[in-house]
Amino acid sequence: MSGAAVALEGVSVRYGAASGLSDVTLAIGAGERLAVVGPSGCGKSTLLRLVAGLEAPGEGRVNRGGLQRGETAVVFQTPTLAPWLSALDNTALPLRLQGVAADESAERALSALASVGLADAAQKRPAQLSGGMAMRCSLARALVTRPRLLLLDEPFSALDDLVRRRLADDVLRLQAQIGFTLVLVTHAMEEAAYVAERIAVLSPGPGRLAAQIASPGPSPRPAGWRDEPAFRAVVESIAAAMSASGVERAA
Repeated sequence: MSGAAVALEGVSVRYGAASGLSDVTLAIGAGERLAVVGPSGCGKSTLLRLVAGLEAPGEGRVNRGGLQRGETAVVFQTPTLAPWLSALDNTALPLRLQGVAADESAERALSALASVGLADAAQKRPAQLSGGMAMRCSLARALVTRPRLLLLDEPFSALDDLVRRRLADDVLRLQAQIGFTLVLVTHAMEEAAYVAERIAVLSPGPGRLAAQIASPGPSPRPAGWRDEPAFRAVVESIAAAMSASGVERAA
Protein backbone atom coordinates (compact mmCIF):
# COMPACT_ATOMS: atom_id res chain seq x y z
CA MET A 1 0.00 0.00 0.00
CA SER A 2 1.22 3.49 -0.77
CA GLY A 3 0.23 6.76 0.84
CA ALA A 4 -1.95 9.38 -0.79
CA ALA A 5 -0.93 12.82 -2.00
CA VAL A 6 -3.17 15.74 -1.03
CA ALA A 7 -3.00 19.38 -2.12
CA LEU A 8 -4.70 22.54 -0.88
CA GLU A 9 -4.70 25.40 -3.37
CA GLY A 10 -5.60 28.92 -2.20
CA VAL A 11 -7.97 27.55 0.43
CA SER A 12 -9.96 29.90 2.68
CA VAL A 13 -12.60 29.03 5.28
CA ARG A 14 -14.28 31.67 7.42
CA TYR A 15 -16.31 31.17 10.60
CA GLY A 16 -15.81 34.68 11.94
CA ALA A 17 -13.42 37.61 11.89
CA ALA A 18 -10.58 35.75 13.62
CA SER A 19 -11.08 32.07 12.83
CA GLY A 20 -10.74 29.63 9.97
CA LEU A 21 -8.11 29.69 7.22
CA SER A 22 -6.98 32.31 4.74
CA ASP A 23 -5.41 31.57 1.34
CA VAL A 24 -3.55 28.39 2.32
CA THR A 25 -1.63 26.53 -0.36
CA LEU A 26 -0.03 23.32 0.89
CA ALA A 27 1.04 20.11 -0.85
CA ILE A 28 1.35 16.86 1.12
CA GLY A 29 3.38 14.15 -0.58
CA ALA A 30 2.39 10.49 -0.73
CA GLY A 31 3.86 8.72 2.28
CA GLU A 32 4.94 11.99 3.91
CA ARG A 33 4.70 12.77 7.62
CA LEU A 34 3.42 16.32 8.10
CA ALA A 35 2.68 18.13 11.36
CA VAL A 36 0.54 21.26 11.59
CA VAL A 37 1.16 23.62 14.51
CA GLY A 38 -0.20 27.00 15.54
CA PRO A 39 -2.18 28.74 18.28
CA SER A 40 -5.76 27.92 19.24
CA GLY A 41 -8.23 29.22 16.67
CA CYS A 42 -5.72 29.32 13.81
CA GLY A 43 -7.58 26.69 11.78
CA LYS A 44 -5.52 23.54 12.44
CA SER A 45 -8.55 21.31 12.89
CA THR A 46 -10.29 23.02 9.98
CA LEU A 47 -7.31 22.16 7.78
CA LEU A 48 -7.52 18.54 8.95
CA ARG A 49 -11.24 18.35 8.11
CA LEU A 50 -10.52 19.71 4.63
CA VAL A 51 -7.80 17.10 4.10
CA ALA A 52 -10.18 14.42 5.38
CA GLY A 53 -12.89 15.49 2.94
CA LEU A 54 -15.25 16.26 5.84
CA GLU A 55 -15.57 19.93 4.90
CA ALA A 56 -15.43 21.96 1.70
CA PRO A 57 -13.47 25.21 1.43
CA GLY A 58 -15.24 28.54 1.06
CA GLU A 59 -12.61 29.48 -1.51
CA GLY A 60 -9.92 27.52 -3.29
CA ARG A 61 -9.60 23.84 -4.02
CA VAL A 62 -8.68 20.62 -2.20
CA ASN A 63 -7.32 17.72 -4.28
CA ARG A 64 -7.41 14.46 -2.33
CA GLY A 65 -5.72 12.42 -5.04
CA GLY A 66 -8.63 10.14 -5.82
CA LEU A 67 -8.92 8.66 -2.33
CA GLN A 68 -11.66 6.06 -2.13
CA ARG A 69 -14.02 5.10 0.68
CA GLY A 70 -12.14 3.64 3.63
CA GLU A 71 -8.76 5.01 2.52
CA THR A 72 -8.81 7.90 5.02
CA ALA A 73 -8.84 7.41 8.79
CA VAL A 74 -9.01 10.00 11.57
CA VAL A 75 -7.96 9.67 15.22
CA PHE A 76 -9.36 12.39 17.46
CA GLN A 77 -8.26 13.75 20.84
CA THR A 78 -10.92 11.64 22.58
CA PRO A 79 -10.86 7.90 21.80
CA THR A 80 -14.68 7.80 21.16
CA LEU A 81 -14.91 4.04 21.67
CA ALA A 82 -18.33 2.43 22.02
CA PRO A 83 -18.49 1.57 25.75
CA TRP A 84 -20.64 -1.53 25.24
CA LEU A 85 -18.20 -3.16 22.80
CA SER A 86 -14.93 -4.95 23.51
CA ALA A 87 -11.65 -3.56 22.18
CA LEU A 88 -11.82 -6.22 19.47
CA ASP A 89 -15.35 -5.28 18.41
CA ASN A 90 -14.57 -1.56 18.54
CA THR A 91 -11.59 -2.15 16.26
CA ALA A 92 -13.59 -4.32 13.88
CA LEU A 93 -16.49 -1.85 13.68
CA PRO A 94 -15.33 0.06 10.55
CA LEU A 95 -14.98 -3.25 8.70
CA ARG A 96 -18.40 -4.46 9.78
CA LEU A 97 -19.91 -1.16 8.59
CA GLN A 98 -18.26 -1.78 5.22
CA GLY A 99 -19.92 -5.20 5.01
CA VAL A 100 -16.81 -7.29 5.70
CA ALA A 101 -17.67 -10.75 7.04
CA ALA A 102 -17.51 -11.24 10.80
CA ASP A 103 -14.67 -13.79 10.74
CA GLU A 104 -12.46 -11.65 8.50
CA SER A 105 -13.30 -8.51 10.48
CA ALA A 106 -12.30 -10.19 13.75
CA GLU A 107 -9.07 -11.54 12.26
CA ARG A 108 -8.04 -8.16 10.87
CA ALA A 109 -9.07 -6.38 14.08
CA LEU A 110 -6.98 -8.72 16.22
CA SER A 111 -4.01 -8.16 13.92
CA ALA A 112 -4.45 -4.39 14.22
CA LEU A 113 -4.65 -4.64 18.02
CA ALA A 114 -1.51 -6.77 18.06
CA SER A 115 0.30 -4.13 16.00
CA VAL A 116 -0.27 -1.60 18.81
CA GLY A 117 0.44 -4.03 21.65
CA LEU A 118 -3.16 -4.71 22.67
CA ALA A 119 -3.68 -8.34 21.63
CA ASP A 120 -4.03 -9.40 25.27
CA ALA A 121 -6.69 -6.72 25.86
CA ALA A 122 -8.92 -7.67 22.94
CA GLN A 123 -11.86 -8.69 25.13
CA LYS A 124 -11.68 -5.73 27.50
CA ARG A 125 -14.23 -2.93 27.29
CA PRO A 126 -13.19 0.75 27.16
CA ALA A 127 -13.83 1.27 30.89
CA GLN A 128 -11.19 -1.39 31.58
CA LEU A 129 -8.55 0.34 29.46
CA SER A 130 -6.13 3.03 30.60
CA GLY A 131 -6.03 6.30 28.67
CA GLY A 132 -3.02 5.15 26.69
CA MET A 133 -4.59 1.77 25.93
CA ALA A 134 -7.82 3.44 24.78
CA MET A 135 -5.84 5.66 22.42
CA ARG A 136 -3.97 2.62 21.10
CA CYS A 137 -7.34 0.97 20.46
CA SER A 138 -8.46 4.07 18.55
CA LEU A 139 -5.27 3.88 16.50
CA ALA A 140 -5.86 0.18 15.78
CA ARG A 141 -9.43 0.97 14.70
CA ALA A 142 -8.10 3.65 12.33
CA LEU A 143 -5.54 1.28 10.83
CA VAL A 144 -7.82 -1.76 10.46
CA THR A 145 -9.18 -0.46 7.13
CA ARG A 146 -5.59 -0.14 5.82
CA PRO A 147 -5.89 3.58 5.05
CA ARG A 148 -3.63 5.45 2.68
CA LEU A 149 -4.11 8.65 4.70
CA LEU A 150 -4.04 8.81 8.52
CA LEU A 151 -5.04 12.05 10.24
CA LEU A 152 -4.30 12.67 13.92
CA ASP A 153 -6.10 15.56 15.63
CA GLU A 154 -4.14 16.15 18.86
CA PRO A 155 -4.62 12.51 19.88
CA PHE A 156 -2.06 12.50 22.69
CA SER A 157 -2.84 15.82 24.39
CA ALA A 158 -4.76 14.32 27.33
CA LEU A 159 -2.06 11.75 28.13
CA ASP A 160 1.00 12.00 30.35
CA ASP A 161 4.39 12.65 28.79
CA LEU A 162 5.72 9.09 28.95
CA VAL A 163 2.60 7.63 27.31
CA ARG A 164 2.69 10.38 24.66
CA ARG A 165 6.26 9.47 23.79
CA ARG A 166 5.47 5.76 23.52
CA LEU A 167 2.48 6.42 21.29
CA ALA A 168 4.55 8.73 19.07
CA ASP A 169 7.03 5.88 18.62
CA ASP A 170 4.15 3.50 17.83
CA VAL A 171 2.87 5.84 15.12
CA LEU A 172 6.32 6.19 13.55
CA ARG A 173 6.89 2.44 13.59
CA LEU A 174 3.53 1.73 11.96
CA GLN A 175 4.00 4.48 9.37
CA ALA A 176 7.40 3.04 8.43
CA GLN A 177 5.87 -0.44 8.09
CA ILE A 178 2.69 0.50 6.21
CA GLY A 179 3.65 3.66 4.32
CA PHE A 180 0.48 5.71 4.84
CA THR A 181 0.54 9.48 4.53
CA LEU A 182 0.41 11.03 8.00
CA VAL A 183 -0.91 14.43 9.06
CA LEU A 184 -0.63 15.34 12.75
CA VAL A 185 -2.25 18.41 14.31
CA THR A 186 -0.62 19.36 17.61
CA HIS A 187 0.15 22.27 19.94
CA ALA A 188 3.37 20.59 21.06
CA MET A 189 6.46 21.74 19.16
CA GLU A 190 8.62 18.81 20.30
CA GLU A 191 5.93 16.31 19.31
CA ALA A 192 5.71 17.91 15.87
CA ALA A 193 9.49 17.83 15.39
CA TYR A 194 9.68 14.21 16.56
CA VAL A 195 6.83 12.71 14.54
CA ALA A 196 6.96 14.73 11.33
CA GLU A 197 9.52 15.19 8.59
CA ARG A 198 7.98 18.59 7.78
CA ILE A 199 6.13 21.06 9.97
CA ALA A 200 3.61 23.61 8.67
CA VAL A 201 3.26 26.61 10.99
CA LEU A 202 -0.03 28.51 10.88
CA SER A 203 -0.38 32.13 11.99
CA PRO A 204 -3.11 33.27 14.42
CA GLY A 205 -6.60 32.99 12.93
CA PRO A 206 -7.65 33.26 10.29
CA GLY A 207 -4.68 30.97 9.77
CA ARG A 208 -2.17 31.56 7.03
CA LEU A 209 0.79 29.34 6.20
CA ALA A 210 3.54 31.22 8.04
CA ALA A 211 6.43 28.77 7.61
CA GLN A 212 7.40 25.26 6.57
CA ILE A 213 10.24 23.61 8.48
CA ALA A 214 12.03 20.36 7.64
CA SER A 215 12.66 17.84 10.43
CA PRO A 216 15.19 15.42 8.93
CA GLY A 217 16.48 12.20 10.43
CA PRO A 218 15.64 8.50 10.53
CA SER A 219 12.15 7.14 11.13
CA PRO A 220 11.43 5.51 13.50
CA ARG A 221 13.54 7.80 15.66
CA PRO A 222 16.49 6.17 17.49
CA ALA A 223 16.81 6.23 21.27
CA GLY A 224 17.96 9.60 22.55
CA TRP A 225 16.84 11.47 19.43
CA ARG A 226 15.27 14.26 21.46
CA ASP A 227 18.71 15.10 22.85
CA GLU A 228 20.36 15.39 19.44
CA PRO A 229 21.44 18.92 18.42
CA ALA A 230 19.66 18.53 15.06
CA PHE A 231 16.36 17.79 16.81
CA ARG A 232 16.74 20.68 19.25
CA ALA A 233 17.49 22.99 16.31
CA VAL A 234 14.20 22.00 14.62
CA VAL A 235 12.25 22.71 17.83
CA GLU A 236 13.87 26.14 18.12
CA SER A 237 13.08 26.85 14.46
CA ILE A 238 9.41 26.04 15.07
CA ALA A 239 9.37 28.32 18.12
CA ALA A 240 10.99 31.14 16.16
CA ALA A 241 8.50 30.76 13.29
CA MET A 242 5.54 30.80 15.66
CA SER A 243 6.87 33.88 17.41
CA ALA A 244 7.50 35.68 14.11
CA SER A 245 3.96 34.85 12.94
CA GLY A 246 2.47 36.71 15.89
CA VAL A 247 1.57 33.81 18.16
CA GLU A 248 2.84 35.60 21.27
CA ARG A 249 0.87 38.75 20.45
CA ALA A 250 -2.27 36.67 19.91
CA ALA A 251 -1.92 34.83 23.23
